Amino acid sequence: MDARHPLAVVTPTLDGDVLAALALADASFTTGQLHRMLPEFSEEGIRKVLVRLCTQGIVVSERAGQAFLYRFNTDHVAAAGVVELVHVRDKLLARLEAQLGAWHSPPTYAALFGSMARGSASRSSDVDIFLVRPDGVVDEEWAAQVQELNSAVYRWTGNDARPVEFSAAELRTKREPLFKAVLAEGLTVAGSRSWFQAQVGSRK
Repeated sequence: MDARHPLAVVTPTLDGDVLAALALADASFTTGQLHRMLPEFSEEGIRKVLVRLCTQGIVVSERAGQAFLYRFNTDHVAAAGVVELVHVRDKLLARLEAQLGAWHSPPTYAALFGSMARGSASRSSDVDIFLVRPDGVVDEEWAAQVQELNSAVYRWTGNDARPVEFSAAELRTKREPLFKAVLAEGLTVAGSRSWFQAQVGSRK
């Protein structure tokens, strides 16, 4: 899964990037504005894509002076499917929450972090998951749960999972730069962020 280009799963062309940009915004844009949002592509290429998408009806246009404004057509029968694809990271977060919540010994705290959390993950990026083991958990049981999580994440995304594990005691005693990174960018999928912040957020 490529978080930067969520529609690449169905179309690896510029069409997907233009459609994603429009679907994420409840607004109309000129070709020039879309080019500034997608500077890696040419304005002429974006213009051609907009013509194709308008032909399909998923994008509509209207004249504004000498220019045309383009917007995502939320009434199109395919609109819901496009929106679902654009928000695949939210779907991943929901699945992680459900998976971890169903564990016999759920983590005290867990968060998605790294490039997937930032929305910059590529097809080769790992899915970084921060896990805090609860006190008293049986090692074999915990390892089996983590292995199933690894398998599930790969099935869901095509990306390898990279769980990083710490005990609650280690949060209180270690000074890991990773803790600050998770606090800054992590997206909570189990437990309480305020609890995690209380463990690591006050350290200098």
